[in-house]
Amino acid sequence: MSSSLRRGALAAAAIAFSIASLAACGAGNNAQTLEVKPDNAATSVGDIKIQNVLVITQPDTTSTGPAVVSATVFNNGRTPQTLDSVKVGGDGVAQITPAKGGGKLTIPAGGHVILGGEGNASAALSNPGAAVKDGNAQPITFTFSKTGDVKLRAFVVPAESYFTK
Repeated sequence: MSSSLRRGALAAAAIAFSIASLAACGAGNNAQTLEVKPDNAATSVGDIKIQNVLVITQPDTTSTGPAVVSATVFNNGRTPQTLDSVKVGGDGVAQITPAKGGGKLTIPAGGHVILGGEGNASAALSNPGAAVKDGNAQPITFTFSKTGDVKLRAFVVPAESYFTK
């Protein structure tokens, strides 16, 4: 075997080894990339999964206007569930309004509902109270027809930047 072929084979082996070792951090059930967790509120109980939960207050700290809860609610079950209430840290129950029509907010089987934003369902606190302060991680309880209570903590942010609308 000529020396150029040996060098080529050695270079190919070195490249293959380096690619395999670098790719190892993203492979398998215990991959290092699975350790990265987002810094937003999310939880899962039974068939219900809730992600990206925020309490959005008025941009001006002296304002006494309403606050809203923003979240995405997934129903991984085979039957629909209704969202019966959203309680925010001892400051009362949010008024839940479906995106279309009246009645209860239903999360379809295998589907999802977005709370907050134009054209979506909403959950609003008419008077958020003194306990809901920007920067807090406020306890929130979502109550569903079949799953029951789902509790987590959500960040409280003012209606600025991404949340101005």
